Amino acid sequence: MEYENKPKKKLTPQQALIKAQQTCAYQERCQQEMRDKLYEWGLYPNEVENIIADLISENFLNEERFAKAYAGGKFRIKKWGKVKIKIELKKRKISDYCIRKAMEEIPDKEYIAALKQLIEKKIKRSKREKSRSKKL
Repeated sequence: MEYENKPKKKLTPQQALIKAQQTCAYQERCQQEMRDKLYEWGLYPNEVENIIADLISENFLNEERFAKAYAGGKFRIKKWGKVKIKIELKKRKISDYCIRKAMEEIPDKEYIAALKQLIEKKIKRSKREKSRSKKL
């Protein structure tokens, strides 16, 4: 398709800042996500770092807040475990401190209940598969 090959329009630093603010206001973002987007928008490294600094000072970007929201959401919605969440946060270059804070967002009681539910589901599936294989 011809539109895929078109070069992306380079944004000015001011346009990029406004777009970045809107992006961060819509959903929590980590610094690395925003840094990648700013580079996609055609900005130079010094412009990117200035915009990141502005976003942090205006509280549009907050790594701890992002980590807590990410961990809570992935656990409650996707039923991810702590190990998988930690790995994904590390991929996003989140600090160990923020990762620890994010793990505190997952209550032990809820985590254990989710593990029990997962184990029960696996046992049922295993029993069904065994009964199917006996029939064959």
